[in-house]
Amino acid sequence: MMIVDRALQARAAADNPIRVGMIGAGFMGRGITNQIVNFVPGMEIVAIANRHLEGAQQAYTEAGVEDVQVVSSVSKLEDAIAGGQYAVTEDALLLCQAEGIDALIEVTGTIEFAAQIVMSAIAHRKHMILMNAELDGTIGPILKVYADRAGVILSACDGDQPGVQMNLYRFVKSIGLTPLLCGNIKGLQDPYRNPTTQEAFAKRWGQKPHMVTSFADGTKISFEQAIVANATGMKVAKRGMLGYNYDGHVDEMTKIYDVEQLLEWGGIVDYVVGAKPSPGVFVFASHNDPQQCHYLNLYKLGEGPLYSFYTPYHLCHFEVPLSVARAIIFQDAVMTPLSGSLVDVVATAKTNLKAGDVLDGIGYYMTYGQCENSDITLQQNLLPMGLAEGCRLLRDIPKDQVLTYNNVELPLGRLCDDLRAQQNAYFTLSKSPARVA
Repeated sequence: MMIVDRALQARAAADNPIRVGMIGAGFMGRGITNQIVNFVPGMEIVAIANRHLEGAQQAYTEAGVEDVQVVSSVSKLEDAIAGGQYAVTEDALLLCQAEGIDALIEVTGTIEFAAQIVMSAIAHRKHMILMNAELDGTIGPILKVYADRAGVILSACDGDQPGVQMNLYRFVKSIGLTPLLCGNIKGLQDPYRNPTTQEAFAKRWGQKPHMVTSFADGTKISFEQAIVANATGMKVAKRGMLGYNYDGHVDEMTKIYDVEQLLEWGGIVDYVVGAKPSPGVFVFASHNDPQQCHYLNLYKLGEGPLYSFYTPYHLCHFEVPLSVARAIIFQDAVMTPLSGSLVDVVATAKTNLKAGDVLDGIGYYMTYGQCENSDITLQQNLLPMGLAEGCRLLRDIPKDQVLTYNNVELPLGRLCDDLRAQQNAYFTLSKSPARVA
C-alpha cells in the first residue's frame, strides 16, 4: 500500500487517472463508488452497470455525483467516457466492450451472470477485480487460464478477508517464515440460518437478507477460505474445516494446532468462532532457524513452534480501489489461483429436501456450503455450491447430507457448468503423465 498511494498521486498529478467500470451497485458497490469518487486520487469510476438503472444512479448520487448519462450502446458509452461524463447502463456487457475503461470491478455475487461478464471482459482484454468469492471459488482456476491467455489480470480484492489474509501470508513469507495456517475470525456460525432469521439484521445495516444469511450459515466463509487455499496451495483438515470455538485472543490458539500435522498437510485454511480480534484474520507460521526463533521470542511473538500474525480488521470497499491500482500500475494480483482447485465449496442440505424440489441460491433456505478438498469433491462427484441454484432434485436428501451430481438435474445451457467441466478436465489433464511429458 505504501507504494500504491504514491503511484496514484502520480497518476493524479499527470492527469492520467485509472478509469474503472463497475458491475453491480448494491451495498458494497455503493461504498466503492463513494470511495473512488471522493477519496482516491488518480482513479475515476467512469461507468456503472446494474440490472436496475436506479441502483447505478443511486451509487453515484450517494457519492455526490448528480450528472450522469444513461447509455445503451458501446458508442454512447465511449462518447460519455471521452467527454468526461459519468455513465450508467443496464447492459453490463457494454462496459466489457468499451474503449476507455482500464479495469472492471465485479460486485454482483452471482455465478452464471458473473461468469458471462468475466469471459466477455477477458475477451476484450479488460483487467478484472472480483469482489465475488463465490464465482472465484467455483470456476476461478479456469477463468485464470483464460485471463492468462489474454494477457490480463484476474484478481480477488483487498479489503475482504481473503485478500487481507493473502497480504498477511505474503508478508509472513517475505520475512522468512513458513505459513502453515491461514485463518478467518467469525462471530457466528449456524448452518441453519435463513433469510427469515436474518431479516432484522439485514434491515438494520441496509443489506439483503440472503447475503447476510450466507455470512451466518458458513457459506461465505467457506468460499473465502477456499479461494485462499487455491491461492496458497493449502487444503482443509476435514470437510467443513476445523472451525474451533474460542473466546480468547487468536495468539493463544497457536498451542491448539499440531505443527507437525500442519507440515504434513502442507498447510491448511481454517476459521475460528468468537476469538479476538474480531473480525480479523490471522496466519500461523513456523521458522526453522533457531537464531531467528530467538529474535521472534525477543520481539514478543513467543517461543514457537507456531508464531501468530494477525490483522484485526478488514475494511471491504475502502481497500478495493487499491486492488485496481495494484493490477493496473504494478501488474500485481492481490490473489489468484495458483493452478487448479485445491479446495471446493460443496452444497449441503440445510433441511430435509424432497425429490422434485428446485434448489434456491446461496444464502437462502435449502442449502449451505462447506469446504472440501478438491480431490474428494471429484472422487465423490460432489455438487459445487456455486452451481446448486436452479438444480432439480432427483431424490430425497436428508438434512446435512452433501449433494452429488447424481442427486440433481442441472439447468440447461449454463456457461458456469461448461466452465466447471472445462476446469475439471483441464487440470486433470495437466496432472497426467502424458501432459507432464
